[in-house]
Amino acid sequence: MSTPPVPDHMLAIEISAPGDPEVLRPARLPVPTPGEGEILIKVAAAGINRPDVLQRQGLYPPPKGAPTTPGLEVAGTVAAKGPGTSRYSEGDEVCALVPGGGYAEYCIAAEANALPVPHGLSMVEAAGLPETFFTVWSNVFQRAGLKQGDAFLVHGGSSGIGTTAIMLAKAFGATVFATAGSAEKCAACERLGADFAINYLEEDFVDRVKAETGRRGVNVILDMVGGDYIERNIACAARDGWIVSIAFLNGSIAEVDFLPVMLKRLTLTGSTLRPRSVAEKAVIAEELEAKVWPLIAQGRIRPVIDTEFPLAEAAEAHRRMEGSKHIGKIILTV
Repeated sequence: MSTPPVPDHMLAIEISAPGDPEVLRPARLPVPTPGEGEILIKVAAAGINRPDVLQRQGLYPPPKGAPTTPGLEVAGTVAAKGPGTSRYSEGDEVCALVPGGGYAEYCIAAEANALPVPHGLSMVEAAGLPETFFTVWSNVFQRAGLKQGDAFLVHGGSSGIGTTAIMLAKAFGATVFATAGSAEKCAACERLGADFAINYLEEDFVDRVKAETGRRGVNVILDMVGGDYIERNIACAARDGWIVSIAFLNGSIAEVDFLPVMLKRLTLTGSTLRPRSVAEKAVIAEELEAKVWPLIAQGRIRPVIDTEFPLAEAAEAHRRMEGSKHIGKIILTV
């Protein structure tokens, strides 16, 4: 498939200084050139993620060598190829996990971290796949080993990560608990497959989990809250359970009694995705393509899209995320 020539410059979103959403400003930047093992993607859509907000605030600097422009996931067409690439051709539709630079008309991705756009998905939907699906798969399935018949709890069930975790855990045969902060969000979690959606503003999730599991607790917990949730997660974890932390919206410091950790033989772990190597991310990509992409193509799993904003309105997209009213993914369209 022939592709139009790549221009010298592109529209991108820069962080003019650490601060509130208005520091995100459109700029004209040179189009990057793909290096060894890389492809250049003409971006059709890019996902918004919490790490983007932290980077904008000056709290999460990009890894060494990554673009300073924000954006960790994109969908679009291959516009150019660097040396040592063989899988994709120019014009192929892909979605990719990237270390930065997604808020732009063109973005570099490692070929090994790009996947075909699943059959039947729009570019907007495809842009909502990489960051959340890589995160959930690597933490819940690869790290914590969630399996059929397990009980699973995810906090922030209506977020991009949460909606993905609910769908994947349910698809692979788990009983799913999710917490959320409103009746509307809880209803959305249930529509996605959550067996029990708990409004944390109205009831204690520890009590509810214990009641619904005959006090056994849940086998795997995916937590992005931290703070006082750390000890409460320990309280509702089953014997030999796993608690996986991927963010700390309520803080990373807590006073915890570790006696239950010892008595229940619990594993407390966590990870970050962005700094991991291309090779490590490629392993996640391979498993997703083999085990999850067919479910998406069959229509059994579909990313939940909350809202779309034009690229130049990235600041408004960040305000939407920080308002915590969204259900699913917020997407920039190019």
